Amino acid sequence: MNRRHRITRRDWLKYGATATLCSDAVMRAASAHAEEPAAIRPKSIAAIITVYRRNSHADVIIGKILQGWKQDGGSGPALQLASMYVDQFPDGDLSRELVEQQGVPLFDTIEQAVTVGCDQIPVDGVISVGEHGNYPTNEKQQRLYPRRRFFEQITDTFRKHARVVPVFSDKHLGPEWPDAKWMYDRAREMHVPFMAGSSLPVAFRDPPISVPMGCEIEAAVGIGYSGLDIYGSHTLDCFQCLVERRRGAETGVKSVQCLQGAAMWDAVDSGVVRRDVLDAALAVTPKQGSDMRRGDRAALFVFEYTDGLLGTVLMLPDFVKGISTALKLKGRRQVVATRFEERSQPAYPHFAWLLKAIERMMHTGRPSYPVERTLLTSGILDRALTSRLKNHKKLLTPELAITYNPVDYPHAPQPDLTSCPLSAAPHRAHR
Repeated sequence: MNRRHRITRRDWLKYGATATLCSDAVMRAASAHAEEPAAIRPKSIAAIITVYRRNSHADVIIGKILQGWKQDGGSGPALQLASMYVDQFPDGDLSRELVEQQGVPLFDTIEQAVTVGCDQIPVDGVISVGEHGNYPTNEKQQRLYPRRRFFEQITDTFRKHARVVPVFSDKHLGPEWPDAKWMYDRAREMHVPFMAGSSLPVAFRDPPISVPMGCEIEAAVGIGYSGLDIYGSHTLDCFQCLVERRRGAETGVKSVQCLQGAAMWDAVDSGVVRRDVLDAALAVTPKQGSDMRRGDRAALFVFEYTDGLLGTVLMLPDFVKGISTALKLKGRRQVVATRFEERSQPAYPHFAWLLKAIERMMHTGRPSYPVERTLLTSGILDRALTSRLKNHKKLLTPELAITYNPVDYPHAPQPDLTSCPLSAAPHRAHR
């Protein structure tokens, strides 16, 4: 075998599957989908992965294609895994086992995975999971996952073989801003249907709240925990999926600042962070401490939208153990607040609803919600970490004048995981 554990094209041809793919142009109905209506045939997917171990992002996304929504052998998405590329093989690697058990080829390069070892692109889509693994960290404490490298090689393959298919890229883009913007620009240039982002905007919410499309938002506060980079992305995606629903749609962010220590708490005490909205967010967030101001890892992201709304997100890793957002809507007396649930059973279900959104894109050829949301939150996070590095300086961000129309896409327990992936598109807001 090439590169220790990888199956070469010659090895895989022994199974006979690559020849079938190349001649038929796409893998069709797998036995796992035998009970699905004949009209809905599975779409074939190439998976480009940093690491595949138990409960990694690769496992809880790709594992649901292989083993069903609950990863228990039950019903699953109308998707079929055609090939994989895995970048690293740490202890606990599952990819080699999958080759033997599932008959999925593990290729030596990203191009080979996207072409399934032949001279064309037979797959219907690509899922890129650049999360987990041993990668360097920069001075801003961003883990430099190879998301741009993955996307560059995927799209280089599209260009070489003159075919474009939809791509989903897990979590935030980049993570450094120049790479995030490059990925977005490359997708637009090549007309690649492109989605990205956290699983949590489509997770269960407690309590469920109503944030109408086109509402007026007077104040917004987000709460997050864990590392500023790894969970700042989740927290900002959750925050943005609610505030983007405001009147006028999204027009971007004009400044970003990260505050810590005394300056952070001065901002809270002086009203920069609206206290009633903060209290509502904290009320729905699980706690792991008794003092919000304890510890030195807390940070406040303050960012001003171009329409004047002030975004405030508190990262409180020593006080809370959850993610929430609270909003004061014009015309409503009470603040509305919700927690984005990170349930672990069955098989981290928020990833099932993320995969449902991916499944829909793979079947319709259209993103289920705008990638611009993730581009914007990637930029806010990168600029907040830059501000932190630059002695918490406020940064003007003309590069984040990112405009888009949000869509009224549901969250768990909707849509029904067994529903047709060709169902009508969610409602798109108008300016």
